[in-house]
Amino acid sequence: MVDAYYITAAELASRSPDDLPEELNSSKHMIYSSPATLDFNSPGAKGFGVKRAGLVIPGSVMLLIAPGCCGRNTQLLNELGYSERFFYLMLDDTDIVTGRYVSKIPEACEELLSEMEEKPSVIMLCVTCVDALLGTDMERVCRACYERTGVKAAPAYMYALTREKRLPPMGLVRKSVYSLLEKQKRSSNICNLLGYFSALDDGCEIYPLLRSAGIKQIGEIGRCSTFEEYSGLSKANFSIVLNSEARAAAQDMQERLSIPFIELTRMFRLDKIRNQYRLLGQAIGATLDDSVYYDAAKAAVEAFIRKHGALTLAIGESLNADSFELALALCEYGFKVPEIYGTVGERNFVFVRKLAQLSPETRIYSNLSPTMMNYLPAPEVEAVIGADACYYHKGKPGVEFNGENQPFGYRGVTMLFEALDRALEEGGAGK
Repeated sequence: MVDAYYITAAELASRSPDDLPEELNSSKHMIYSSPATLDFNSPGAKGFGVKRAGLVIPGSVMLLIAPGCCGRNTQLLNELGYSERFFYLMLDDTDIVTGRYVSKIPEACEELLSEMEEKPSVIMLCVTCVDALLGTDMERVCRACYERTGVKAAPAYMYALTREKRLPPMGLVRKSVYSLLEKQKRSSNICNLLGYFSALDDGCEIYPLLRSAGIKQIGEIGRCSTFEEYSGLSKANFSIVLNSEARAAAQDMQERLSIPFIELTRMFRLDKIRNQYRLLGQAIGATLDDSVYYDAAKAAVEAFIRKHGALTLAIGESLNADSFELALALCEYGFKVPEIYGTVGERNFVFVRKLAQLSPETRIYSNLSPTMMNYLPAPEVEAVIGADACYYHKGKPGVEFNGENQPFGYRGVTMLFEALDRALEEGGAGK
């Protein structure tokens, strides 16, 4: 039996993002769809995968253009209440070999609209690796659909083949969902938060901090309930990108709508969060006093350690955090992190290097490696963070930490430790 593959943080840090071991590069081996990762492994799976993300535009519907094998997991979306917004154009072998189905897409859209009582705001055309391999010009297809139906169409690329590319599926879909915004007169007291499909937690300090700087309206696509509200996002004076996967969308909005953007990162290290807010204040010409929020988050960490001690934790990647940045933060707080299950890329390699200095023996696993079938949980782990980590360490207290309300900044830190405290008190896994 081959043991589950891992590489230590020190070993990985000695390499580069362009020199990853083949076991950490899913394009170099068969992909193992571990039960631990089914919620996020496929770009079309549960949570905000490509399909659900494409439907974040209010009033939109989606046409999935795919062979049956790619559409089978869409039943999961029906369970979340999307059954009346999701439709199929199923492809057979001849369709795929000849590419003839491309000309049928506008016709399928017309047929779809004829069966609806109210016209949707937009038709999202969800395509799969079939179109990635064929090189289908989806922008042209979308124009043809609009000309035939009078309803705008936009692409949603469910391209699992591009998972490790510079613009992965979730980056592409973010760009697509903002592509329908049209240029309007900008207002100096409006800004957008880009990055997530659901809104930040209501208690996040970024809201009062921005209001203290004179921002009266903060737009988030996750809070838009009508297409009119969605359209209003183009009135923003600037955008704040909170997730690097939204960078391409922000760049497109800057080019098309003249809306500049500032980029922040979701982090769990208090000093880095404070520095980000300082730099944000400089960028917008305001002094952001975050002291009360910093003190509260610091107190939450210290109270947790006094109560439970500096635990030994395993960190997954099916969670609202970057696995490696979170592991680095926890090590800096005094916790031990012997195991991480995560996808390593150019964006988070800097965290790997810093982690190697604090915890060189931390073992890094790939959830997609077939060798994970033989994974044996480390006995020293006392608690876990991430839905996949909860699966691997059944019976250990932990938190999935992948709910709809997005953590960010100091509020993200307090949300994590509050959830972990509850899980330890209850002795099981929590949200």
